[in-house]
Amino acid sequence: MHFRDTKRKVDYVLAYHYRNRLARPLPGMGSPGRTCRSASLALVSNGGTGKGPWPGLPGVEVIKLNPLDALEEEKRLQREEYERNLVEAGLEIEKDPENKSQGLSFVRIHAPWQVLSREAELLKIKMPTKKMYEITEEEGVLKTLNDIWCKLTEPLQPQVPQQENTKMKNLSYPFSREKIHLYNIKDRDTFFDNATRSRIVREILKRTSIKARNSMGIGTLIANNVYDAAYPLHDGEYEGQNDVINERKLLYQEWARYGVFYKFQPIHLIRKYFGEKIGLYFAWLGLYTEFLIPSSVVGIIVFLYGCITIESDIPSKEMCDQRNAFTMCPLCDKFCDYWNLSSACATARASHLFDNPATVFFSIFMALWATMFLEQWKRLQMRLSYFWDLTGLEEEEEHPRPEYETKLLQKKLKNKNITTENPNGHEKEKLTWSDRMPGYAANFGLMLFMVMLTFSAVFGVIVYRITTAAALSFSSNETTRSNVRVTVTATAVIINLVVILILDEIYGAVAKWLTEIEIPKTEKTFEERLILKAFLLKFVNSYAPIFYVAFFKGRFVGRPGRYVYVFEGYRMEECAPGGCLMELCIQLSIIMLGKQLIQNNLFEIGIPKLKKLFRKLKDERSEPKEMDINQSKDPQQWDLDYILEPFTGLTPEYMEMIIQFGFVTLFVASFPLAPLFALLNNIIEVRLDAKKFVTELRRPDTVRVKDIGIWYNILSGIGKLSVIINAFVIAVTSDFIPRLMYQYAYSQNGTMHGFINHTLSYFNVSHLKAGTQPQNSLFAQDVLFCRFKDYREPPWSPNQYEFSKQYWAVLSARLAFVILFQNLVMFLSVLVDWMIPDIPKDISQQIKKEKTVLVDFFLKEEHEKLKLMESFITHDKRKHKSGTRSGTKSRRSRAASFSQLTRSPKGSFTSFSSQHTVV
Repeated sequence: MHFRDTKRKVDYVLAYHYRNRLARPLPGMGSPGRTCRSASLALVSNGGTGKGPWPGLPGVEVIKLNPLDALEEEKRLQREEYERNLVEAGLEIEKDPENKSQGLSFVRIHAPWQVLSREAELLKIKMPTKKMYEITEEEGVLKTLNDIWCKLTEPLQPQVPQQENTKMKNLSYPFSREKIHLYNIKDRDTFFDNATRSRIVREILKRTSIKARNSMGIGTLIANNVYDAAYPLHDGEYEGQNDVINERKLLYQEWARYGVFYKFQPIHLIRKYFGEKIGLYFAWLGLYTEFLIPSSVVGIIVFLYGCITIESDIPSKEMCDQRNAFTMCPLCDKFCDYWNLSSACATARASHLFDNPATVFFSIFMALWATMFLEQWKRLQMRLSYFWDLTGLEEEEEHPRPEYETKLLQKKLKNKNITTENPNGHEKEKLTWSDRMPGYAANFGLMLFMVMLTFSAVFGVIVYRITTAAALSFSSNETTRSNVRVTVTATAVIINLVVILILDEIYGAVAKWLTEIEIPKTEKTFEERLILKAFLLKFVNSYAPIFYVAFFKGRFVGRPGRYVYVFEGYRMEECAPGGCLMELCIQLSIIMLGKQLIQNNLFEIGIPKLKKLFRKLKDERSEPKEMDINQSKDPQQWDLDYILEPFTGLTPEYMEMIIQFGFVTLFVASFPLAPLFALLNNIIEVRLDAKKFVTELRRPDTVRVKDIGIWYNILSGIGKLSVIINAFVIAVTSDFIPRLMYQYAYSQNGTMHGFINHTLSYFNVSHLKAGTQPQNSLFAQDVLFCRFKDYREPPWSPNQYEFSKQYWAVLSARLAFVILFQNLVMFLSVLVDWMIPDIPKDISQQIKKEKTVLVDFFLKEEHEKLKLMESFITHDKRKHKSGTRSGTKSRRSRAASFSQLTRSPKGSFTSFSSQHTVV
């Protein structure tokens, strides 16, 4: 963790691979095999020929380099220049000796106090002052409830060091060297914590440039392979025999193990170690997981309600009753026979578990749940912003991305002649809309292609289902024929899942490539555009098969005698006799569980381990087996951290949770157990992500942000969309509206008796097309009429097989329900939004109080300074009256002492310590 002197702390590490070239002097020019590394001792030429010593420089050799050596030499020179500039910026560096022919080397960076204080002032980093003020606690019933809650949840709290006095808070203020005496500096080495120190060094690394290729910052150098990696160090090992407890070990013991799954997360320690951005992610994930508990409980109750009422459900009883001989029309042409509706008894009973009146209530509940979750998150975010001193955080000016700079440099070189001819055109160059036009065109075309690819995959699975169902119907095996629907549904859903998983990985890579060709200027813009593209593609990919089953399957079948065919002979697939809701439930559950188990867990655990192994093998293969006399037996922290996987951002973590949030809210009417499965997954997910951050990844750079950014807007959009989708699922997919219409409009005694008969239409079998009648029918030859599920006129009606009045009445009721449900739920959501304030009352009061305390604190300080100045002036006036020479001398000495309280010309205060003078 320290330099070789064991005193200076390592704040940042740069890693690079080097390759020492063996000099091959031209004949007659020095001893062969001499290693020549210094730029002052060699003339570097890319494949050129040397003609003796360099004129005017005796003893300097001309060495012929191959292209690979020339590239390595160029990188070495760039590294030397960059490190020189870092030292000029005030940083202190320590390097490993390059004593192998090739290998891995590290540059360790330390930021001294002068640099830390200067940069903290430039970055306006808020630091705690000596002034403390009391946090006003809630009173009355809320305080009592809060105390009871704290006592009950005490065993669930992580065992991490807490603030000594939780009722007091340090007043924080952007760091200023002028007011250094106001800050609570007990020890200069620990005043800025490790995360802040590494953040300051990272800022210097970003803005330090070199002349070669106009490279701006460490990002460009890593992109050009001058350096391999740049990262801050972890705080030591997370497991081991030593008793020294560091923050990393503490996080591992109390947070990143599956054994502590029941404990709350130490959010403040996470934020301190990883920074605000990662702290907010885990706070959001924790709140989301907590909110899944009540929705899971309600979902289980709704499911149990379906189980309890299954015996009293009249429609499923009628369907299962053998005495009701509903002879149904064949499910396929020629090879399928007439069948009895009672044979679909099991499907009908299973459908009732998810298609009952309680699911309507659950849909309304989940819509309000989503609103309450988002409101509660806004409140928690404000609370964390206050305690983490993020209130009033200004947007920091971001450095351009290396790819943007490269493109801009190419544009400058292209326009060089024009600029030379027109000396007045010194306007700051930037990439315009026309420069990005090819990228935008490629984005539009490829995004459209990818969406069409998803739809093609869904259509391919539909074709598979239709053709497989037809093929299995020809089977001579009775068991195979009777289980056609189950076989086709199960295999098709598994194919869908595999396709979704494959396309998800492809779409992630494509979204990143598409964003790169747009050439966004900053990392923030890049991240937002990447998120939007990836979300759109993955949303369509994950939900397209479910949308098909929910809203399209069985809608375009036609009727007996006039079926809709695809590929000249294959009938469009129909819903099961119990409706499509059961199939929607199966589809949703398998895709959701499959994605969570395979993608979120197996991929997350397996892929980083494989990458780590591959990188280790690659390094071992590339480095020759040479003895390194300087390398100690125990690997240093920078060696251990280099082996870890680099941190690539929070987008994948958020994305999987947002897609899961969609599964929980969008189709919850068809699968009330979705929140339960999401909860079980998230209990593992929190610890899995924690373990990954603590043990598998290099320590990320700390990033200060006020909120979760664009993800909140996506969550809000999904919440609103879920209301519309659930309205259509209840109205269109389920039998809720037809049952309601029958009970109150068509039933003779106001009960559900006769509902099944009411929903089945008659068809005269003599009207079947020639060649489509069942062959070798087991049914008696006297079947005159068969039944099919639809609202159509009977064959004896003048308008035979046309849609009946009941069809139009039910359709009107469905549309009316959608409008009513949507407006009711939206109104209730707005009401909840309005009733719950975005900023908690106590936090709002604390922010106001903090501002008042801050003003008073600085007014008092200015007042004391003014009084001191007045006392000096009064004292000087008295001495001036005496007019003695000694008085003149004393005035000079007092003027000198007074000048210590005024700002020096170069902008620092010299009165407090010699170490606080100008840097």
